[in-house]
Amino acid sequence: MEKAIALLEVQAMVTAIVGLDAMVKTADVKLIHVEKRLGGRLVTVVVEGTVSAVTAALEAGVEAAQAVGNVMCKEVIARPHPDIIKFIKSDKGV
Repeated sequence: MEKAIALLEVQAMVTAIVGLDAMVKTADVKLIHVEKRLGGRLVTVVVEGTVSAVTAALEAGVEAAQAVGNVMCKEVIARPHPDIIKFIKSDKGV
C-alpha cells in the first residue's frame, strides 16, 4: 500500500478541529502535522495514510469544515518524496 498525505488549510482553529475530527473518524489516517499562522487564524492540518484513506478523509474534512468556516486549500499528495515528509515533520507541530 502506497502512503499519501492530505493537507487541509482553513481559517480559524475551531474550523480546523471540526475538519480534523471528521477526517480521523472517516478513515484510517494519522495526524502528522499542524501549522498555525497569523495567531491561529490560518491553520493547516496534515494527515497520513493510504491514498484511498486520505482522499476519503479529506473529502469528509472539507465538508465538515465548510459547515462552520472557510476552507482555503485542500490537497492530496500520493507517494510524497521522503524529503517532503522531512520538511513537514521538521517543525514541532505535533
